[in-house]
Amino acid sequence: MSDTTLILLAAGSSSRFELNVKKQWLRTNHTPLWQFVAQNFKNLELFEDIFITSSIDDIESMKLYADFTFIDGGQTRQESLKNALKLVKTEYVLVSDIARSCISEDFLNRIISFKNKADCIVPYLKVSDTIVYDETTIDRDKVKRVQTPQLSKTSSLQQALKTDKEFTDESSAIVANGGTREFILGEENAQKITFIQDLNLLSCLESPSQDTLSGTGFDVHAFDTEGKMFLCGVKIESDYGFKAHSDGDVAIHALIDALLGAAGMGDIGELYPDTDESYAGVDSKKLLTDTVNKLKTHGYEIGNVDLTILAQAPKILPYKEEMRKTLASLLGIRQNFVNIKATTAEKLGFVGRKEGVTVHAVANLTYFNWKNI
Repeated sequence: MSDTTLILLAAGSSSRFELNVKKQWLRTNHTPLWQFVAQNFKNLELFEDIFITSSIDDIESMKLYADFTFIDGGQTRQESLKNALKLVKTEYVLVSDIARSCISEDFLNRIISFKNKADCIVPYLKVSDTIVYDETTIDRDKVKRVQTPQLSKTSSLQQALKTDKEFTDESSAIVANGGTREFILGEENAQKITFIQDLNLLSCLESPSQDTLSGTGFDVHAFDTEGKMFLCGVKIESDYGFKAHSDGDVAIHALIDALLGAAGMGDIGELYPDTDESYAGVDSKKLLTDTVNKLKTHGYEIGNVDLTILAQAPKILPYKEEMRKTLASLLGIRQNFVNIKATTAEKLGFVGRKEGVTVHAVANLTYFNWKNI
């Protein structure tokens, strides 16, 4: 049985990354970065438990990929770490960042081999450039570039973090609390992804898969004598609207399902349940915008979409061009990548009896290709 637990921190918002996609959702082949890193650690069979901290926006999506223990992260790195430490039962804990993805087995074993030397084992890199601090040149041999992962005695780290003061790494907190740390030489390849240019240093990662991911969506709404009618985000001149919890835009609802289906992220009812009063009467364009943003942060790019509207009434043709432009703008793609087809039901069924509208949608996604940055 191992005496060490691994905590992987993946709850960050990537605010310094300057891209729509979060770092943890960059793909290597089909695998998101957080899963690639976690699986590599797991394959080494060195840990009693592996905990992954995640933002509340990502945690349900992460659970769809792999069977790890996921923990709600906090607003800061330290808050996420404190949440995870509540579950640690082993004598030692190794803390690493998902953004530090190319950690070798030899490097990891070397860190663990020093575990009895201090309360915290800290890898570092030497500095070769001249260092100037506040207009004063200082001795570069006294400067260290601190890395993760860091190995700590669990009790020492838990005690050190019983404070509101924020620390940028575990060793700083432990030393501030009177503990000890041992520095060991780190590894150049264990580069942390912080800025866009750091992507060029990811030697261990493959390019994202070039595959196209397809999803379908279907929705239907009955007519209502009250309210306004919206289709594809466009107001339709009509004496009736749709029966729905939101504004009833059946076309956008089908499209959202198609987009979520292509990403394997469930359906519209899971993300925007009709039991949630905050969505009562909501503009469906807002739901689509939120869905598009979620896809982008999770590393997807939208290719094209195709919708088929089945309606005996109202007439769709006069609105098709505006519908295409509206959806293209909401999706962030070219107008010619949005196709809208309209047909009647030949007076058959509830559609033919002018009781409602049905929409089928198809959407195609690809992965954001960070290799092209």
